[in-house]
Amino acid sequence: MSVRDVRKSYGDLHALDGATFSIEMGECFALLGPNGAGKTTITEILEGYRRRDSGEAQVLGIDPARGDRVWRSQLGIVLQTDRDLGDLTVAEAVRHFAGYYPDPRDPDDVIDSVGLTSKRRSRNEKLSGGQRRRLDVALGLIGRPRVLFLDEPTTGFDPEARREFWTLIDGLKAEGTTILLTTHYLEEAQHLADRVAVISRGRVLACDTPDRLGGRERSSARVSWIEDGVRVETQTMSPTTVVLELAQRLGGDVPGLEVHRETLEDIYLSMLDDDRDEEAGESA
Repeated sequence: MSVRDVRKSYGDLHALDGATFSIEMGECFALLGPNGAGKTTITEILEGYRRRDSGEAQVLGIDPARGDRVWRSQLGIVLQTDRDLGDLTVAEAVRHFAGYYPDPRDPDDVIDSVGLTSKRRSRNEKLSGGQRRRLDVALGLIGRPRVLFLDEPTTGFDPEARREFWTLIDGLKAEGTTILLTTHYLEEAQHLADRVAVISRGRVLACDTPDRLGGRERSSARVSWIEDGVRVETQTMSPTTVVLELAQRLGGDVPGLEVHRETLEDIYLSMLDDDRDEEAGESA
């Protein structure tokens, strides 16, 4: 899957301004960015739901703008908004969507995998927001997709449900499913994604593994501890060495020991701040 110099405008609004990245088969790739950055627009272009103005795009070797019914049957799509399922029950909805695909998963297994076993006879209109989101995920999985699009899939999930969803996605990754994920949860991207891209103002600012994004692996760590009743701290590229030396010098446990490295969230927010500064400079 790839996009190259993809552009999309709505009047004077440039939703995408030359976005470029590629996704390997079997990879989980996360798109990170603030609201309005272009994440949903580029996802819908790759799904074949929206036309780009210019640039190139491919999914499973096909231009999404020309994707046929066979091509679409190989995609799983979880939209950002709930589907309109009328008064269907959970079981009815999943079985109905299973009929659209040549080799669907077992509907009962899919319902179980998204944690809706006890709600299989409940009608869509009676489900909570989080439960409707789980049903959307079930409908995205039922066709045994080769490529799965997840647009903010865990919005409305409680922490336990989110962790269960991560386990489900880990299983799909192990099966070789290619996944494009958009999320506002940086911990989710850190856990699930093989690579992440940060997008802002329709442009990809950076793309790398979560641990290497923005030179994160080269950033120093802050080690702090309490000695003689005083909080002491130091910056170091070798925090393990510092901790071992402290333990030896202080005779074992290090009082008040804290080690902090830049998180994915730290790097992400720093990139967005830099981009806003650049935008302000362009406007000046």
